[in-house]
Amino acid sequence: MEDTTMANIDYAALKKGGFMRQKQKGYFSLRLQTVGGNLTAENIKTVAEVAEKYGKGYIHMTSRQGIEIPFINFKDIEEVRSKLADGGVNPGVCGPRVRTITACQGREICPSGCIDTYELAKKLDEHYFGRELPHKFKFGVTGCQNNCLKAEENDIGIKGGMEVNWVSDKCINCGVCEKACREQAITFTGSEIILDKSKCNNCGRCAKACPTDAWDTESGFIVSFGGLFGNRIYKGEQLLPMIKDEETLFRVTDAAIGFFEENANPGERFRLLLQRVGEDEFRKRIQAAYEGK
Repeated sequence: MEDTTMANIDYAALKKGGFMRQKQKGYFSLRLQTVGGNLTAENIKTVAEVAEKYGKGYIHMTSRQGIEIPFINFKDIEEVRSKLADGGVNPGVCGPRVRTITACQGREICPSGCIDTYELAKKLDEHYFGRELPHKFKFGVTGCQNNCLKAEENDIGIKGGMEVNWVSDKCINCGVCEKACREQAITFTGSEIILDKSKCNNCGRCAKACPTDAWDTESGFIVSFGGLFGNRIYKGEQLLPMIKDEETLFRVTDAAIGFFEENANPGERFRLLLQRVGEDEFRKRIQAAYEGK
């Protein structure tokens, strides 16, 4: 009877709902939905209880801020779903769809952060998580040029940046900004600051170091496309200027994921699609979205 039951399991449907088949017959590793690496204390207690009762008393933390509970028996799946739901925890997704949105802690926590990464991750999750596509698709959000989340490894990577402009009447000529700049984009002459914008990487370190707020700043999003980290490794490319507002950002991400959905073959990653068809048409598509056309 056990063998007959196992033979009739819809593994694809279970995988879509976060239950990944293990090598041990009848057991699954359950991937949970996390957004920007955040879980509440209540969520964590629930996960621990489920792992203790239905698994083997431990969890696995993945490389993309995910949590998985191994050794869930097939017969316990519905009970596990119910128990997790009571604690506000949802199963994740696997297979050809938009995966967990990863994010660092961003400017709400980190002194280096230029954008609110968690709020953006939640919006991306609401907009895209679980969307069916020709192959898996990953978003990663990092708060600044320190790039803790390795944005360029993702199909779409979003990095916080900051455009800066010197305000001379607030400056006390201390030269701290010149020392803070790692790109040698700032020269202090003794009486004025010269900013070489061709060298500036929009990290915002100068403004954050300034003791008198002598820099006007505007935060934005540095977006990369086509990152891949697996059997093949490619660094995502920045194909647009820094984006200054969320409306434009989502027009661009909609255009990019739409291009992938319309043109990719089943089982083809975003980078491989761009290599197959060439980047020209894709560049036109996202440039039009950037310009609001």
